Amino acid sequence: MSHAVKQFVPLNLAVITVSDTRTEANDTSGDYLRNSAIKAGHNVIDSRIIVDDIYQIRALASTYIADPQIQVVLITGGTGFTERDSTPEAMLPLFDKQVDGFGELFRHISFQEIGTSTIQSRALAGFANHTIVFCLPGSTGACRTAWEGIICAQLNGEQGPCNFVPHLNNTQVAPCKTRTP
Repeated sequence: MSHAVKQFVPLNLAVITVSDTRTEANDTSGDYLRNSAIKAGHNVIDSRIIVDDIYQIRALASTYIADPQIQVVLITGGTGFTERDSTPEAMLPLFDKQVDGFGELFRHISFQEIGTSTIQSRALAGFANHTIVFCLPGSTGACRTAWEGIICAQLNGEQGPCNFVPHLNNTQVAPCKTRTP
């Protein structure tokens, strides 16, 4: 069995902040995600703040998903339980495959930081048109937890035994081999 060559590949990201109150001046979560992606060696192609509206979220995310140059979409906000929180409802119909383990692992890591309040997060991820989409809570702390605890490593082609890079648009990295019994 051959093993895939592990290498870092700079990815192109888009960041969406879903909020009825955030502006460019106070979007600390979006700023954190943009700065962290750039620091990790990736490219932030676009970044927008939109109101928490299921159809606006879905429309903007669809634009990024349809763009073959965008490989990753990071969405912060709209994952709670208030009446206006609609990011999961906007995104689930767009996913070709949901990454169930992301939400599970996020809540596990978050539990260590905020206790049982983590059950109020509907963080999720999925693939759509060979683009990975991560939907994160709107707090900067939650974005930091997700980025440092999960996302940064999974967007790094050097991460083993597997990462998301081979599954994304326009990457030239072989997928990891699945073990057989």
